[in-house]
Amino acid sequence: MTLPSSHRLLVLMADDDADDQMFAQDAFAESGLPHNLDFVNDGEALIDRLNSCLAPTQSSHNRLPDLILLDLNMPRKDGREALREIKAHPKLRHIPVVVLTTSSADGDIYGSYDIGANSYITKPVTFDGLVEVLNTLGNYWFSVVQLPREGYLNHAG
Repeated sequence: MTLPSSHRLLVLMADDDADDQMFAQDAFAESGLPHNLDFVNDGEALIDRLNSCLAPTQSSHNRLPDLILLDLNMPRKDGREALREIKAHPKLRHIPVVVLTTSSADGDIYGSYDIGANSYITKPVTFDGLVEVLNTLGNYWFSVVQLPREGYLNHAG
């Protein structure tokens, strides 16, 4: 699937681990999926970024993401708190949030779905595993499902 850069889907990854960010960037690049990948380092920065996208003065360079990849364990505001806020906000809750974290604990899995996660993935331990997961994830969210159209919020309540 090839889209012009202006129509590339925006993925926002919230993860405080610089290595995980680098691996995700490399894995997405290797997958060949049409995307722009941006990063924030914690849940507070994630919420700030999303709120800035809703500001009336937002530029086209600062649009809402089409997909959020969310680590659970981050400083300042963890992924659970950020997920609760996103799913409680009427203009943010439509954004798919995929928890991508190291935890495979049942409590984290069930808890994440309870507060609105759209998917839960335990981070693979190898780069090849991450490429495979992100390729599958990207194909699903970019090719299979239909995401809300950009600009919809400008016409919605």
